[in-house]
Amino acid sequence: MGILYIVSTPIGNMEDMTQRAIEILSRVDFILTEDTRHSGRLLKKLLINKPLISFHEHNEVFKISEVTSKLKEGHNLALISDAGTPTLSDPGFKLVRECIKENIKVTPIPGASSILSALVASGLPTDSFVFLGYVPKKDGKKKLFYEKILKQLTEFKITVIFFESPHRLNRTLEDLESNFPQRFLSIARELTKINEEITYGSVKEVADKFKNRKVKGEITLVLH
Repeated sequence: MGILYIVSTPIGNMEDMTQRAIEILSRVDFILTEDTRHSGRLLKKLLINKPLISFHEHNEVFKISEVTSKLKEGHNLALISDAGTPTLSDPGFKLVRECIKENIKVTPIPGASSILSALVASGLPTDSFVFLGYVPKKDGKKKLFYEKILKQLTEFKITVIFFESPHRLNRTLEDLESNFPQRFLSIARELTKINEEITYGSVKEVADKFKNRKVKGEITLVLH
């Protein structure tokens, strides 16, 4: 029986790739990846040449049986995402769940995570936090999303972390300003990259700073 390794990759800075992760990727028989072209460039820089298996949200369900078959045959596989820790707002948890069900060993190889990086740089309480993924696009689900945030903030006093895309950031900041104008907010953008930017203040203050700005890159919001 093979092993499924959950391998974290850099979220920007290549020096955040751990030596253990490099060694595992060099040893496995196959690497599962969201985008074979993107991961191919990373592996080329690391001088790793392994067969890649496309594994993303659109083919995850029917690829699981193929992957578990390879593991049962004794092959070792690594799951990586385009950036950061796999399965966090990325495909993969269903595969992990199936491996557990089939008594296939799953081993995490820790590394970069925009969620934890944004949290520890936010100055907000870290003893209890919740990650809610991306802000939903549809109005009905978005309303429930903000209700869930309100419950975490008021009833449980928990720090809330979530993602947003650059082109929707201003709209989301408007929504946050309507719902939580005086709450403290940290926005981490382009973490570990040259243009890394972390902005702090009340929701209203941060919304004003980003108003009419066109931003790029990965964005993580931390609210308390």
